Amino acid sequence: MTTIQIRADLHVHTTYSNDSLITPKHLIHYAKKNGLNAVAVTDHNYLTGALKIAKDTKDFLIIPGIEISSTNGHIIALNITEPIPQGLTATETIEHIHTLDGTAIACHPYVYFKGCLRNNVNNKFDAIEVINARAFPFQNSIKKAKETAEKLRLPQVAGTDAHYGPQIGYAYTTIDTTEPTAEAIAKAIKHGHCQAHGQQVPPVLNLQQQIQRLQRMVNKIALKI
Repeated sequence: MTTIQIRADLHVHTTYSNDSLITPKHLIHYAKKNGLNAVAVTDHNYLTGALKIAKDTKDFLIIPGIEISSTNGHIIALNITEPIPQGLTATETIEHIHTLDGTAIACHPYVYFKGCLRNNVNNKFDAIEVINARAFPFQNSIKKAKETAEKLRLPQVAGTDAHYGPQIGYAYTTIDTTEPTAEAIAKAIKHGHCQAHGQQVPPVLNLQQQIQRLQRMVNKIALKI
C-alpha cells in the first residue's frame, strides 16, 4: 500500500486560547511558510475553535485537538469531535480520549512553568511529545522525554507549543500514513509510524510574543477607559 509523509506541528494554540496571538489566518500562513502540510490545533481545554477552523479550512489539513488540564498535568487529545472535561486524573482523561477514538499524547512531560506530567506518564498514552520547541530547560526535557518514551516503548512526536505565528514549525512530526486525513494520521501515530524533529524557538520570537501580548492587554484596557 502506498504511503505519504505528512509534516505536522502537533501542538499549536490559536486565539481560542486566551494566551495565544495566532488567528486562524496566521495559523495557515505560517504553517505553509515554514514547510508544514498539516497542523494540530490544540487550544487549552477548548475544542470548538479547532473544529471550526478544520471545517472552514479547505486548502490545508487541520487536525482537531485539545490540550487538557488534568490534575496530573497537561495531555493532548488528537482527532476528537467532543470536548473532554478538565480536572480529571491523567488516567481518567486518557480513558475519555480513547472512548472517543482519539489519540492521547503526554505533552511537555518534563518542563518547568507548565503543567507537566513527570511520573504520571505511563504506557496508557499513545505517544509522548519528546520535543517541545518552547520547553525549558530545552535539552534536558528532550533527554528525559526520550528516555521515558524508549522505556515505555511509546511513539515519539514533536510540537512547537506555538502561541505566536512565527513560532509555528520549529518542532514538527513526520508521519507516514496511507491518506492525508486527521483520522489516518492519528492512527499512524498510534502505530509508531512517526518521527520527532525540531529545535528550540529563538528567544527573540518569545520576546516578540510577550511584547505583542502586552500591547494587546494595553489596547483592551484603553478601550474600557
